[in-house]
Amino acid sequence: MAAETGTHYLLVRGECIALVERKGDACGSIGGTGILTPHGLAFLVWREGRPVLAAKGSEEEAGEAQVEDIRRFSRDVKEALAG
Repeated sequence: MAAETGTHYLLVRGECIALVERKGDACGSIGGTGILTPHGLAFLVWREGRPVLAAKGSEEEAGEAQVEDIRRFSRDVKEALAG
């Protein structure tokens, strides 16, 4: 865990970031998972079948490695919280 607020935990691994709802001392649902870019937190979205990193006011094509990193991180966070 990189940080916490009264409502969320911020989980970080490499460039990947996930927001997880805080339920007292426990974790709730997983919010967005993305990558930190020069434009801020960018979420993986699909535009016309192509992966794109979308941040506030900015979009850039996501590389294959970035897509895989985000998917792996999301999967690992879900597994860790489930178990």
